[in-house]
Amino acid sequence: MQFVIVFYGLPLISDHTIMIPIYWTAVLCVGLYHGAYIAEVIRSGIQSIPSGQMEAALSQGFTYISAMRLIILPQAFRIILPPLTNQIVNLIKNTSTVAIISGVDLMFVTKSWSALNGNYIPAFLGAALLYFALCFPVAQFGRKMEQANKKAYSL
Repeated sequence: MQFVIVFYGLPLISDHTIMIPIYWTAVLCVGLYHGAYIAEVIRSGIQSIPSGQMEAALSQGFTYISAMRLIILPQAFRIILPPLTNQIVNLIKNTSTVAIISGVDLMFVTKSWSALNGNYIPAFLGAALLYFALCFPVAQFGRKMEQANKKAYSL
């Protein structure tokens, strides 16, 4: 929906003086959409740390910034990592929504090629394999980071 509003709606309300190219519309919309989710993941991770941790750090003479950097964020990282990895995988998959405004992405190219050649199954299998090749390493990296983090903090 953001794509339609920014790409088609902005020129209408600005008398066609503001026209953002498809690429930058995609970057802006996908960035804002996932930026909001990532900010919420980080916020909830930080808020999950008991407030006594911050109070203890401040009472020991830490500044707010150093308390966040040295006390709160290392603890919050363990909580933030799984949903953050999930959000990065979703970001990769959601780039296919750029096709709403005729942006060229993997799915747009797949649909165009398969319509031209009539080979739908190989085209979409290839696209699925490419999405898998992009998403699986990110998910594995997140899993390895989570396991390493568990080992570091286990008793």
